[in-house]
Amino acid sequence: MTVILLRHGRSTANTSGVLAGRSGGVDLDDTGRSQADVVVERLADVAELVGIVRSPLQRCEQTVEPLARARGIEPIVDERLVEVDYGSWTGRKITDLIGQDLWKTVQQQPSAAVFPDGEGLADVQARAVRAIRDLDARLAGADRSGVWVACTHGDVIKAIVADAMGVHLDSFQRIVVEPSSMSVIRYSSARPYVHAVNSTTGRPPVPAPPPAPKEGEAAPSGDDAVIGGSTGAPAQAVRP
Repeated sequence: MTVILLRHGRSTANTSGVLAGRSGGVDLDDTGRSQADVVVERLADVAELVGIVRSPLQRCEQTVEPLARARGIEPIVDERLVEVDYGSWTGRKITDLIGQDLWKTVQQQPSAAVFPDGEGLADVQARAVRAIRDLDARLAGADRSGVWVACTHGDVIKAIVADAMGVHLDSFQRIVVEPSSMSVIRYSSARPYVHAVNSTTGRPPVPAPPPAPKEGEAAPSGDDAVIGGSTGAPAQAVRP
């Protein structure tokens, strides 16, 4: 199946420079609400949308609400897609954290970063990737095709994309994921295929479902049977 990783729209914490973490009461600002409405337009012609999953935090709930209403889909809340637990850093100004040694570790070797009284980024990647793969299997129909949306947070998405690209978590700071951006990954029995990262305008490059086998023919095993290893839209590394 194909998952569209949707970062929540711009929040009041994004504009105030605060590390919101799992703090309650962090709303979308006016721009973020407009971005949530635009999600409906951007995905209007994705007919094969079969599910919406979100982080339990309010800013993700607000981001998917217009899409869920337009499509008549009840979102699934999955705790494993929640924001990083920043521990005692939660709610602090980012400008106050930049000078700390841990901040340098987060930027240069994130796999070694463990937030005080919080969680480590390696643990974040493990839980998030497990959630995406579990949900992809759970939402798949009999033909193992379809598209679903997972609305979560910037660092969580970057960790998932790094795994799909087959790169070490220490490279994840090279990945840009802006508010309301969409990153597209198609999971197959062979491997994940990254079709877009940080798509911020227009319809994201959602790949077409693989063709059904003709009568009497066996379905291809994974995507290794396809020249180039991919079907549908060409991969786009950054904004389409």
